[in-house]
Amino acid sequence: MIEIKNTKNTLISQKPGNIVSDMDGEKVMLCVQSGKYFNLGTIGGEIWEIIKEPTSIHNLITIIQSQYDVDQSECEQQVTDFLKQLVEEKLIIVEENKE
Repeated sequence: MIEIKNTKNTLISQKPGNIVSDMDGEKVMLCVQSGKYFNLGTIGGEIWEIIKEPTSIHNLITIIQSQYDVDQSECEQQVTDFLKQLVEEKLIIVEENKE
C-alpha cells in the first residue's frame, strides 16, 4: 500500500483509461479496466481535474483550501482520505519527484 504524504515531492496524477462525465455539477467516472462506476462528487471532481497533470499533494491541498472555507488540517485529512480511495481503486499514479 502506498502511503499518501503531504509533501512537495509526492506527485499524483490520473491513471489513463477512465471515462469521466459531468452530471448535474458532479463528476462521474467509469473505470474501463475494472468496469466500476464512481461518483467523484463536486470537490472530488475538482481534484480529478487538477491532477490531469502531475501535481504535488501539497499543491493540491493548497488549491482546494484556497477555494473553500476549511482549515489546513481538515483539508489535508479530507484530501488524503480521498486520494487513498483513488489509490485503492488504482485510479491514480503516486510517485516521488526525484528533482
